Amino acid sequence: MPHVLSELQLKRLTEHKYSATGSSILEPLMQKFWRWIVEQIPLWWAPNAITLTGLFCNVATTIILCYYSPDIQGKPPAWAFLLCASGLFMYQVLDAIDGKQARRTNSSSPLGELFDHGCDSVSTVFVVLGCCIAVQLGKHPSFVFIEVFTTIFLFYAAHWQTYVTGTMKFGKLDVTEAQISIITIHILTAIFGIEIWDTPVPVIGELRFAPVYFSIFTAILASRLYFGTIFIQGGAGKNGSTIAGTSTLFPALPIATVVILALIISYKSASNLFETHTTLYCVSFGIVAAKVINKLVVAHMTKSEMDLLDPCLTGPSLLFLNQYFNMLFNEHIVLWLACIIAILDLFTWSRKVCLDICEFLGIYCFSIRPLQSGNNGYEPPVTRSKTKERDH
Repeated sequence: MPHVLSELQLKRLTEHKYSATGSSILEPLMQKFWRWIVEQIPLWWAPNAITLTGLFCNVATTIILCYYSPDIQGKPPAWAFLLCASGLFMYQVLDAIDGKQARRTNSSSPLGELFDHGCDSVSTVFVVLGCCIAVQLGKHPSFVFIEVFTTIFLFYAAHWQTYVTGTMKFGKLDVTEAQISIITIHILTAIFGIEIWDTPVPVIGELRFAPVYFSIFTAILASRLYFGTIFIQGGAGKNGSTIAGTSTLFPALPIATVVILALIISYKSASNLFETHTTLYCVSFGIVAAKVINKLVVAHMTKSEMDLLDPCLTGPSLLFLNQYFNMLFNEHIVLWLACIIAILDLFTWSRKVCLDICEFLGIYCFSIRPLQSGNNGYEPPVTRSKTKERDH
């Protein structure tokens, strides 16, 4: 199997050290619970396996909601919302303890940080889709587009500023607060019914817009943090460049390409593709964005430059060309094809990256045992990345 990462990238990967600053409001309160939970986890359960289990819980339960409400206007049963709330809670907990488990078992490695961020990049679109379904935001498709792609862009921006400065920064209202808010929304929908979000509210119109406007407020705060760092503080590299010595502005182009294609294809669709197949559309472009985010994380950890073009853009390009040639094929079928291509491309690339790192470091991805061939002189760092103390 051809290698994705070069020898130089792999060498730089072993030299990478995770750095983060800041703490959200609720995170310190959750630490005691997370520290207790990790003590209940058996020592043989590998950290990356914990991370992947959390991702599965979140994605699988959200897909059930998508099945009942593909256009985000349907009315899934109450149990589906409770199940989705449970899946998101499990994802949050397992994502919080994977780093702690790595320290307990002395199995920390750069692969842990990459694997953690990779799972988060996939989970992002499913988390926001589940919230949109819960409040029936599909009645206002433009708001769904704004919510989904703004969330994706901000997640990318968080790693963009990390690529620029070498340090991930967390705000007072961050991932933990967002996840707990969405869990609460699912529970409220399950208890009071989906009609609760139709309740008239002074000034904002309907109750469903309360979480929307709150998310816009937090997005503004996050944007000030990220872009203030990127454009005002500047990069940690030579002459204010990124830690890889590249342009601080170039990372805007890959994610902008994804978002702009999503917007153009949605606007030009003769069959109202986004409005009629909202969840499939968002997942398709969300997976493409996840690939772009993962490429950025790899660029940061290996101090290398990013590429503008990537095979992940094949699916969106097919949708664009189909529209350009006056709908040669049914748009729904092309959308399914684009989604499948995006998933296969992300899976294949991720698998190759993990195999490259495991072979170089002499470790397994889902097992704590080292490879018999040794570890190429690699010594695991004291802390695993993305720990919620900064363990997350």
